[in-house]
Amino acid sequence: MIEFNRLAVGKVIRRLRKERNLSQEVFSGLADIARSHLAMIESGSKQPNFETIWRIANAFNISPHELVKQIELEAVNN
Repeated sequence: MIEFNRLAVGKVIRRLRKERNLSQEVFSGLADIARSHLAMIESGSKQPNFETIWRIANAFNISPHELVKQIELEAVNN
């Protein structure tokens, strides 16, 4: 069983955001979440709820299950 890893969540979200050359300010607007909330998720100090994961996935134009899959792979590999 894979344990939840907040750092893996933040790392994946930060990586995807940077791959798309988006600032936290711009991306938080696309995801309709506060920039400070995004910063805390990316740093691993805040755990996103499912609605937030859904919004983030939509902002990346991917399905929520694809985002969760990438987070799972990050957690397994680190």
